[in-house]
Amino acid sequence: MIQIPYAPAIPGLTFRGFHGEEDYPHMVSVYLACLQADKIEHTTTVEQVTNDYRHLLNCDPYQDMLFAEVAGQVVAYSRVFWEQLSEGIRIYSSYGNVHPDWRRRGIGAAMLTYNQARLRQIARQHPQDGARFFQSWAADSEKGANALLETQGYQPARYELELVRDLSEPFPEALLPEGLEIRPVEKEHIWQIFHAADEAFEDHWGYRPLTEKEYEGWMNDPNFRPELWKVAWDGDQVAGSVQNFYIPEENQAFNRKRGYTEGISTRRPWRRRGLASALIVESMRMFKEMGMTETAHGVDAQNTSGALRVYQRLGYRIFKQHTIYRKSMDRNGTTNA
Repeated sequence: MIQIPYAPAIPGLTFRGFHGEEDYPHMVSVYLACLQADKIEHTTTVEQVTNDYRHLLNCDPYQDMLFAEVAGQVVAYSRVFWEQLSEGIRIYSSYGNVHPDWRRRGIGAAMLTYNQARLRQIARQHPQDGARFFQSWAADSEKGANALLETQGYQPARYELELVRDLSEPFPEALLPEGLEIRPVEKEHIWQIFHAADEAFEDHWGYRPLTEKEYEGWMNDPNFRPELWKVAWDGDQVAGSVQNFYIPEENQAFNRKRGYTEGISTRRPWRRRGLASALIVESMRMFKEMGMTETAHGVDAQNTSGALRVYQRLGYRIFKQHTIYRKSMDRNGTTNA
């Protein structure tokens, strides 16, 4: 049991730490209820959570998770972790979900306060050699989460958009640049493709190199589908890729046929030649041939490469907005880094 002196006075409310894999079904149950209440069209499974938690980075769930129970039933959970970005700042993130039946009673605020204290404890183990920020995020439909973060002094630092494209609409012409070819993904090339995509994101906001542990988690994800990727090669060099996938459980839950055109990347020597557009159009054609009726992906709304404009020209429309919030951990720091 974990004692939280600032917890709300709710009969039967207690807090505890992580109990291991036996907690995954409770987490999935709370998460799915939250998605439904917040009108977020995603889903997850115990299999997905199990893989994710086997590959956590800078997070020990036995030290960095908090569960809220009422009369022995899990009603909320949270997790914290940290990252050092390539630009030299450290990010200390807090993530959590409160079951809709138990919202607006002070549980989320108490857990956020606890998480911030834990993150400060973690931060004390790190050198003070750069700016440090608390970070969290919320979709535009998560009204309570947005209000809580803003009340606690968090400010918007960045916006991410979910885009959707109807595959019944005509595809624009987007030719593959001369000298490049799209080849089927071979198992022995997966690491090379991963590293090429990671390199392509080096100049993006909030970048840090991905670790081998994260790559392994990705490869063990139940929705890892490299046979659907569209990868452009220039000789033996990866020029760009779209790492396509689909989620059967999600399509079934929302009665739709959606494929994801995620992981869109172009390495610097091959930029400004229409490569990303060509790979995306090829991906859309593939998904339509598979019987899908729409494609989707996320984008940084302030991406300096003009990615949003490219996607909109290809027919993608904004479906949902997510806000990334930050709050300076240091008294005299600047919030909007």
